[in-house]
Amino acid sequence: MQVVSSVSEFQRLCLDLRCSGQITALVPTMGYFHDGHLSLMRWARENADTVLVSLFVNPSQFGPNEDLDRYPRDIERDKALAREEGVDVVFMPREDDIYRPGHDTWVDVPGLSTFLCGQSRPHFFRGVCTIVCKLLTMALPCKAVFGQKDWQQMVVVTRMVGDLNLPVEIVGRPTVREDDGLAMSSRNAYLTERERSQAAHIHAGLQKVQEWVQAGEKQTSSLKKRLMDYYAQHVPSGRIDYVHFVHPWELTPREHVEKEILVAVAVHVGSARLIDNMLVQG
Repeated sequence: MQVVSSVSEFQRLCLDLRCSGQITALVPTMGYFHDGHLSLMRWARENADTVLVSLFVNPSQFGPNEDLDRYPRDIERDKALAREEGVDVVFMPREDDIYRPGHDTWVDVPGLSTFLCGQSRPHFFRGVCTIVCKLLTMALPCKAVFGQKDWQQMVVVTRMVGDLNLPVEIVGRPTVREDDGLAMSSRNAYLTERERSQAAHIHAGLQKVQEWVQAGEKQTSSLKKRLMDYYAQHVPSGRIDYVHFVHPWELTPREHVEKEILVAVAVHVGSARLIDNMLVQG
């Protein structure tokens, strides 16, 4: 497994791979790997000739009062796990190579970025789109693999790639969960034991929504109230950022559940902001 930090070296390597006809897959990450990250690497290993993993904690997607400085990191462990999964190249660029002095070019997809996470984190998707666009143009992968836990991010990146005619297929892979249903996240490390037990109810609440819909409740305002009541009871230390019922790809609010709807939530539990979602069938 190669570990590359130089942008120019990574670009040369990836250009040679693409020109030689290899199918390459990129897994963009911020590190501190868990089974969710590893599942993306395994899919890439099974569906590409060469697997590229980027490891970069992107400062431009963090707000001034967020957790950039304390975001969990364990680079040596990450490299060992990537090696075990058969990753071919780990790209670990330096921050001053990604954002050089005077950097003033940004990528934004405002139509899909102003709702859900974009409401409480207005800086977030500009940072995400900029770093992902940079990584895709450096790596020139045939495929780029993202987890569906960050559903809005996957949708925004897919739109960006289409609008900019970037020659890469965006692949979304299912959320990997703990045994009790909690979506795997690097930020789960922030949770105390008590908070961790409550956080499992975030996903359990989404499952309740599917049950309520199957029982005949189709009005999203009523479903939202029931879900928020459920969280108030079962996640008492939580603070709800949002609960929304939206079209899965347009991310626009829906008043009724018809064929399929995305239920997306963000809840602060202790010092961790946890997101989750579920496609609910009407």
